Amino acid sequence: MAQHKLEISELDFENIKGSLKRFLSNQNEFKDYNFEGSSMAILLDLLAYNTHYLAYNANFVANEMFMDTAQLRSSVASLAKLVGYTPNSARAPIADLKLVINDGTGASITIPAGTKFTSSIDGLTYTFVSVGDKVVQPVDGIYTCQSLDVYEGTYVTYSYTYDSTDIDQRFLIPSDRADTTTIKVVVQNSSSDVAQSTYTKATSITELEGSSKVYFLQEAEDGQFEIYFGDGIIGKKLEDGNIINISYVVTNKTEANGATAFTLSGSISGFTDITTTVNSSAQGGAEPESLQSIKFNTSSFYASQDRAVTVEDYKSKVKQLYANSQSVSAWGGEDAETPFYGRVYLSILPKSGSNLTDATKERIVKDLKKYSVASVTPVILDPETTDLIITSNVKFNEGATPKTADTIKSNVITTLTNYNSNTLQAFDSIFRYSKLTGLIDETDESILSNITTIKMRKSFVPTLGSSTKYTINFANALYNPHSGHNSASGGILESTGFKIDGNTTDVFFLDDDGQGNVRRYKMDGSVRSYANSTQGTIDYSSGKVEVNSLNVSNIENVRGVASTVIEVTVKPNSNDIVPIRNQVLDIDVANSSVTVEADTIVGGSANAGIGYTTTSSY
Repeated sequence: MAQHKLEISELDFENIKGSLKRFLSNQNEFKDYNFEGSSMAILLDLLAYNTHYLAYNANFVANEMFMDTAQLRSSVASLAKLVGYTPNSARAPIADLKLVINDGTGASITIPAGTKFTSSIDGLTYTFVSVGDKVVQPVDGIYTCQSLDVYEGTYVTYSYTYDSTDIDQRFLIPSDRADTTTIKVVVQNSSSDVAQSTYTKATSITELEGSSKVYFLQEAEDGQFEIYFGDGIIGKKLEDGNIINISYVVTNKTEANGATAFTLSGSISGFTDITTTVNSSAQGGAEPESLQSIKFNTSSFYASQDRAVTVEDYKSKVKQLYANSQSVSAWGGEDAETPFYGRVYLSILPKSGSNLTDATKERIVKDLKKYSVASVTPVILDPETTDLIITSNVKFNEGATPKTADTIKSNVITTLTNYNSNTLQAFDSIFRYSKLTGLIDETDESILSNITTIKMRKSFVPTLGSSTKYTINFANALYNPHSGHNSASGGILESTGFKIDGNTTDVFFLDDDGQGNVRRYKMDGSVRSYANSTQGTIDYSSGKVEVNSLNVSNIENVRGVASTVIEVTVKPNSNDIVPIRNQVLDIDVANSSVTVEADTIVGGSANAGIGYTTTSSY
């Protein structure tokens, strides 16, 4: 009996071809046909290829319809558009400058948009520009601009003339390196009517009217952005002949981050004797938002509904407002160490550069207030790094590998480095002891075991010549198995050296007595001589260390290098370390210790375990 139905199960080419052959061979007309030795094989290949390609394209199109599975940036950007999310463009590094116009005269001086400054990094020169006119009034005859933001890149103006008969007309920004935060849109009535109106970017349609002079922004193809206008109901509608002037900065993205010295190019209002100082160096330059980031932030943006109420809302908004953010932590004032109601605290770890400058923080806070509800005040705190010091003793079977102990040691150090960069160095990234020790064991097949210990280290900057109280919060319980633990040998706390005001000879250090007291001592030979047995307190359960009335006159070198900080190192109670609030964990790989030695039992040199060397986690 002939088979009249195809077997449809898989979309693989060979399976499709096999299904077609079985279908035809079961038909009476082709019952004894040789499909492999005839031209029919070519036709079957053609049918199978066609089916395969159609199925592939259909599957591809279906995948591009959903945010989770979409692979094309245009698809992801289009899906984000449905919930009102606009991906971040490239971001220009921003520097904050102070200008003194020494030869200025007149009632006021205008620093025009597009004023150029130059700066050099690694032998390359970059241009920075202002993006708005700034009027400077004289004070006692001196023209001082206390703060001027300048953006790295080229200041560009692109113009369009609106034509309602051109249904395909679009207002594209023809660069994939345009910083959309610098966009300024000015609409001129016509070529004969030079009256102009400045349009602002619409962030919400709920407050817009038909006369609102706003523009909308969306990502188009090829990483470029597109501006469009209202329809007369939501936003003012353009009229034929309107000239749309779009100004923006085209940037080199991250290349100029860290620029610290700036020179004016040309003049300002004809004046050239201008002193330029830097309030804050250039930072914030970033690549366009990645696909992964767009997918993640779109859902957060939709959940926040264009307002900031929960801490997750604030985290989402910060990532939207500050593209250079690698990681954001947020917590309510009620959850702060010292509760402060009516505040939300934020900490931002940038992708590049150091901590955010005061100017950058002020910009972010100002933008966040647009979305804050009631009287909640955003406050940005710098991240606090807790260094982890790793000591690992690794045993390996030298008979199972041609590698030397030094080679395995180098590979283990690489494992530490990779774990640090891939797992830590972000808010909420927990150091998990078993994960790291497992990765160390997996570094090489010859590794038999490792005994690894952890210490935590933080530092503080003392105010020289002043009796000051310092608080160092490790925010993790510290090791103290019993009262007075290890008191004779300095407890579980140690510090780098410093000198006390009024004593230019002795170098002092800090330790603890195992009973909650921080002590200050000096070394008399190999003996600790305590100058103050109650210099401060240590709370083993909370991890808080307080040093009272410490008058530091000089800081000793740390690991042979001049230092501005005093380091404090402690032993945690748990091998798993959890950062809270604005804390970030970072393994100090350079100052960690890895030893690799051949296992003597498998090597046959420690029969019955006699002479076998072991180490301890404590």
